[in-house]
Amino acid sequence: MDLGERLQLLRKQNGYSQEELANRLGIARQTVSKWENGQAVPELNGLMLLSELYGVTIDRIVKEDDRCNISLSRKANVDSNEMAAFLIRAKRNTYAGKGQEIKSSRRASHDFSYEEKDYAYYDTYLGRNGFAGEEAVYYCGDPVWSMNYVGRILEDSFNADFLKEVLCLGTKEYPYRGPEIYTKGDYRYHCKVDGGFSWYQGYEEIFYLDKKIYECYFHGGALS
Repeated sequence: MDLGERLQLLRKQNGYSQEELANRLGIARQTVSKWENGQAVPELNGLMLLSELYGVTIDRIVKEDDRCNISLSRKANVDSNEMAAFLIRAKRNTYAGKGQEIKSSRRASHDFSYEEKDYAYYDTYLGRNGFAGEEAVYYCGDPVWSMNYVGRILEDSFNADFLKEVLCLGTKEYPYRGPEIYTKGDYRYHCKVDGGFSWYQGYEEIFYLDKKIYECYFHGGALS
């Protein structure tokens, strides 16, 4: 696999069109096209921007490694919209949907899993009132997306059923946690996300009668 093919696979894996990638890098779309068809090679500054955007080393971008390239090619076949839709269904069938826990993967951990065809989802967390955990999506046995989260319950008025209801309301645009705003009775949920599916961070909070009773930070992205 040559450099142009690897650049194309990395772009697709991270869910960008040539035009979207060009806009993120501040270059012409034609430049991206030339990189991928072998008519041009990214200069060092371009490689640095790609490395930062994709979260991989420059060495990983330019180095020929058949074993890694096979995995990269497989992951590039993952459609980000399809994966986001799967993630939403997985959440609704695990913790958020009051699904059954599976055997703990670590001491005192709470674990959930869900599978569909080539996709598998895992969620594991520690703690209770103060908690931390990780969600991950696998495609054909390879990890392709992950999210870490840490949060805390601030008041006894916290309602776990309200949070689970919110987490079942994710959309393809916001599959990470819940919607931007959701209100039911005296409870109000807010969620803010910066970034996209391939690289993002966010914060969610719940209020009861205008008093904050819960908060959670999360971040994650595509894996290469």
